[in-house]
Amino acid sequence: MFTVLGLAVGRLFLEMLTELGARGIVETYVPTFFLPIFVFLIFAILFFFLGKYVYRWVDRLIVFAEARMKDLPAGDILWGVAGLVIGMVLAYLVSIPVYRLDIAFIGSLLSLFIYIIFGILGIRIMLFKREEIATSLKNFISAKEMPKLKSGERKAAMAKILDSSVIIDGRISDILALGFLEGPIVVPTFVVAELQLIADSADGMKRTRGRKGLDAIRKMQEDDKLEIVVSERDYPEAHDVDAKLLKMAKEVKGMVVTNDYNLNKVAAVQGIPVLNINALANALKPVFVTGEKIRVSVVKPGSQDKQGLGYLDDGTMIVVENGIDYLGKEIDCIVTSMLQTSAGKMIFAKPAHQ
Repeated sequence: MFTVLGLAVGRLFLEMLTELGARGIVETYVPTFFLPIFVFLIFAILFFFLGKYVYRWVDRLIVFAEARMKDLPAGDILWGVAGLVIGMVLAYLVSIPVYRLDIAFIGSLLSLFIYIIFGILGIRIMLFKREEIATSLKNFISAKEMPKLKSGERKAAMAKILDSSVIIDGRISDILALGFLEGPIVVPTFVVAELQLIADSADGMKRTRGRKGLDAIRKMQEDDKLEIVVSERDYPEAHDVDAKLLKMAKEVKGMVVTNDYNLNKVAAVQGIPVLNINALANALKPVFVTGEKIRVSVVKPGSQDKQGLGYLDDGTMIVVENGIDYLGKEIDCIVTSMLQTSAGKMIFAKPAHQ
């Protein structure tokens, strides 16, 4: 095959010599009848020996491309193909006047160069700007198919991206079912993979938590009222799941939903909207004022002398002064002070009859 290709290239070489007016000069050194045979023979031998090296190089290139494409999501491949097609169309339009240049082979070479440049640019632009392009297309189609928003109507809510901690926690399912969060609920595949890894752990507690998270995802998917999106987008350059979540939130302009205190802080530093379910739960706890009467069941001793501990239905800890005397009893208490910590709220009280 490469020998035949060498013969074809030899013929093109002869035509180039003719167009450049150099064939006559060459024929002063090589007989006219022997020149084509000589050129064909040289190129055929050259391509014959170079063929095996070219074949190995092409084979390695194909294997490398297959390995890279294997790790790419199908969506990215489709975007790349679309960019290549658009680049080829633009290259064809741009290269029409260039191809007609009346200079031997210059027009063809420039045209080839244009096709290569536009093809690469088309692929890279479509891959780098796929989210913006997809959003623009979606907005354009929506504008055509749907009437404009009337005054007072709400715009589409931002996507809510769930991390593994909030999925395992389980409360997010109930919050979504009650309709407190609007917009698409995004579950990245790398979060699903993390849950699968936890579910396959040798540690029994971790295994239970991982399975609980996977069951929570299935429960949300079965609710027809929820818009659950399992995103295949991945970020190989990011070394951990938290970094991938933040990159995704930036790209899709979404909100991260988490119970992870550190992820909450990092997202806030980077200006990424974040919803912490624990913070939401604390905000929804009832607010007590000093002097208010509450009923508490003292269940165990406190850390300080004579203190007793009790809990409200929402889990809020009540520290009862001199409550050790009422261990196992339910008594009326008067709120004396409150303490808000990162872990939650603590209420200090004393028995009402004191």
